[in-house]
Amino acid sequence: MKTNKFIVLFVLVLSFVLSSCGNKQTDGVKQMATEPVTESHGQSTVIDGESAANALQVAQSLDDFKTLVVAIKAAGVEDAVVNAGPLTIFAPVNSAFDKLPAGTVETLLKPENKAKLAYILVNHVAPANYTIETLEKSVEKGRKLYMASGKYLTVEKKGEEIFVGGSKILKSVKVSNGWIHVIGDVLVPSEDKSENQ
Repeated sequence: MKTNKFIVLFVLVLSFVLSSCGNKQTDGVKQMATEPVTESHGQSTVIDGESAANALQVAQSLDDFKTLVVAIKAAGVEDAVVNAGPLTIFAPVNSAFDKLPAGTVETLLKPENKAKLAYILVNHVAPANYTIETLEKSVEKGRKLYMASGKYLTVEKKGEEIFVGGSKILKSVKVSNGWIHVIGDVLVPSEDKSENQ
């Protein structure tokens, strides 16, 4: 008889505990369901006061990259340049886009050319941390740089200047997710599947 009372008491206590836990879970689900849902726009929209500026934030803050920033947004590749990295971005200045044949930029910015523009832009992004010193070592060893487009770019040294894909590096800027090397040309991928320059 004592055993039966113990079992009944145990079942009652267990039921009470389980029902209490169940209510807490339901309350949590109800609370989550009533919280507003916000749309996510990826890493490119994250802004905080503590992190160092990433490549896109630096480009947006400088007048020399207005055309590049417009192109990045039109191609929808913002998250590619704010990725945690490490990344190296060979960033063409506004005048680099002016060197392209007349009407090229306007044509590439059209929605129907979004994929082509994205392909050209990711040809400026290397999924690695390339400092000037690292690039100089690549020259010494005859290595090419693998780009996010799947192409390889040749690195050359002429005098004291470093060239990537035939374009001279004008300046280098350290950013939170890697490096920006400022260049004076747009690195349009060639039709050859393996190499750009």
